[in-house]
Amino acid sequence: MTLTALAITAMIKVIVIISVALLGVAYSTYLERRLLGILQHRIGPIYAGPYGLLQPIADAVKLIFKEDFIPDNVERVTYTLAPVIMFIPALLTFAVIPVGDTITIMGHEIELVISDLNIGILYVFAITSLGVYGIVLAGWSSGSKYSLLGGIRSSAQMISYEIAYGLSIIGVVLLAGTLSLQELVAQQESFFSWYVFRQPVAFILFVVCAVAETNRAPFDLPEAEAELVAGYLTEYSSMKYAMFFMGEYANMLAVSSVATTIFLGGWQGPFLPPVLWFVIKVFLCMCVYIWIRATLPRFRYDQLMNFGWKVLFPLALLNTMVTALIKVL
Repeated sequence: MTLTALAITAMIKVIVIISVALLGVAYSTYLERRLLGILQHRIGPIYAGPYGLLQPIADAVKLIFKEDFIPDNVERVTYTLAPVIMFIPALLTFAVIPVGDTITIMGHEIELVISDLNIGILYVFAITSLGVYGIVLAGWSSGSKYSLLGGIRSSAQMISYEIAYGLSIIGVVLLAGTLSLQELVAQQESFFSWYVFRQPVAFILFVVCAVAETNRAPFDLPEAEAELVAGYLTEYSSMKYAMFFMGEYANMLAVSSVATTIFLGGWQGPFLPPVLWFVIKVFLCMCVYIWIRATLPRFRYDQLMNFGWKVLFPLALLNTMVTALIKVL
């Protein structure tokens, strides 16, 4: 392919994947409301459009037209940038996620991934770890003690769980011998070669840490409404407020995509098109996220920190050492 054709192909990939990701973010809110309604025996969204399908659009219109109230004592530049800093890294994660097999168009083979980096896993963990800055800066720049406490809580929580989160995939990397997400998917060609079966402890650690990293219940201490009004986003309104929630759901989708790629065989699967297999697996991961929220009560802060440092961290280290020993022997 010529340089121009490569540039156009890359541009089309970026537009398509980002558009699908943004649509997924919008309808993740709908999915959560519907599933929570079913799990908690109550009515979910049903009035905005058939089966409530226009509810995300109604929410967007409402938030766009809400007054953008900015308190007097905020640090304005940081206050404005914080929601963007939280949202953008989640979208950048999708740059290295392979969503399907190679397809042939007009005699040219095209990989269904924006960029097949040979250090894809390192890229994913480096990018996703930037999200905490948005939360911390939002809490600090708001000029509110409630927001500041939410930001501090979040930094402590996310740094604590980041360590076990990173260690959880070391076992997979040791067995795979690669950091490329494309190669990881290729190694999981058959059902029982999925790394969820070869590294079950790592998968459980990954899921728990991912829930904590994305500030979801039962680890949603940074925005514990009963204690901190609304945590780090207390002083936000209108679309800035919405961007924090878009960032949260974008992170959920990103983590579900990474879990699918590393542990669940990515787009591999029989009969159905590869892209459809990828979407189904990500959808099921999102359902697990929502199921956990509907089931478990929120941790106390001391319980959350103890669980991260005294249970998950030693277990992740042990899993890494045992996997390395098995690999050597």
